[in-house]
Amino acid sequence: MNKLINFIWRRLSKHFFPIFYRLTCNNIQIGSDVIFFGMPILDVNKKSKITIGNKVVLCSRNENTALGVSKPVIIRTMSPDSVVTIGAESGVSGATICAMESVTIGKECLLGSDVMIFDNDFHSLDPNGRRHAKVGINVSAVEIADNVFIGARTIVMKGVSIGENSVIGAGSIVVSNIPANVIAAGNPCKVIKSLGFPLEK
Repeated sequence: MNKLINFIWRRLSKHFFPIFYRLTCNNIQIGSDVIFFGMPILDVNKKSKITIGNKVVLCSRNENTALGVSKPVIIRTMSPDSVVTIGAESGVSGATICAMESVTIGKECLLGSDVMIFDNDFHSLDPNGRRHAKVGINVSAVEIADNVFIGARTIVMKGVSIGENSVIGAGSIVVSNIPANVIAAGNPCKVIKSLGFPLEK
């Protein structure tokens, strides 16, 4: 009986969790046909906003993604007026996205297992009072264009833009802009080559 209940809950919960957030938080906008595999952590600061587009999939359960995940999807706005936007038909597996200003992810993007994206340094570089300081923290928006594929355990840091269709290799540390239609990887992440094939229109 327990196995049956568990099976039914897992089938239903992928639709229940989006409905739960729609009903309980006005600062989170969730489009139609969104699926949550497992319960993500959506932590929205007062006056800030999280927008999740139509047909987005957030995967927080090991059984629903080939590589598994080490934690649930975490999307967090860290200050008033900060914004996180995930475009329609994107897929996110166990990623962490933190915005003090803005993180924008385009349509049809893929964020592999345990990717991290953030637009700030979290702490001041000034050693005086660094642990508790709320000012002097470097912040710069992140923008990821449509149809970008970011490999597992990549870290995308503040101020970065990634052009449309580009692929970022697993485990990369992205600290500078990546153009459209390339493959890039490494620490620091650098362009390896052009995608080199015609794109569908």
